[in-house]
Amino acid sequence: MDYTKAELLERYTWKCPLQGHRGHNGLEHPRCYEKLKHLIPSPEHYACVDIETTGLNANFDYIISYDLYTWDKRHIGRSLEKEEVLNFNVLDKVLLKDFCSRIRDFSRVIVYWGKDRRHDLPFLRTRALHWDCDFPKYKELNMVDCYDLCKNKLRLHRYRLETVCNFLHIPSKGHRLDWEVWQKGKLGDDKSLEYIYAHNKEDTESLYNIYNIMRGFSKESRVSI
Repeated sequence: MDYTKAELLERYTWKCPLQGHRGHNGLEHPRCYEKLKHLIPSPEHYACVDIETTGLNANFDYIISYDLYTWDKRHIGRSLEKEEVLNFNVLDKVLLKDFCSRIRDFSRVIVYWGKDRRHDLPFLRTRALHWDCDFPKYKELNMVDCYDLCKNKLRLHRYRLETVCNFLHIPSKGHRLDWEVWQKGKLGDDKSLEYIYAHNKEDTESLYNIYNIMRGFSKESRVSI
């Protein structure tokens, strides 16, 4: 873990007051230090993040919907509206501004195959840069890619979200991926856009359930978004 000189000094001089750990400093027992200093965010400030897009490359494609699923089981997000899809100068611009504002209500986001060099967060960042939206910068909030957690701690034949859900007996995919629906959504069809957002919300709920099962098998991550 990279610390500044001031952080190293503070951790070194701090002494743990807990029974059995008393006298240890914040470098020897970083989790005690972070917990007692309130540096570990509580789950109430976590959100599961997922997006649906028209494709995989953010310079050619755009976001159809996004969803944040909170620890008190609220969905925050939306799909594009027909008027946005049909306006080249808008597309996902307003949606991105909305996302960049709302994501700052949380201290940590949970994604699935969504970290750097993968899909969700790089796609969101790329589209935000395109529209000059204020995407969170380095160290503004932390992230966990639950794909890595499952890949490291389980031994399955594959690690798609649906595969992990099925193995862990988590209901998933009431609104399954349908290429016709996605094509109609790209043309602004209202029912298809509603379907896509319903699919999006099911993914964040699935991710919430996976993370709650798997998080006890690994140290809490402090990786920046």
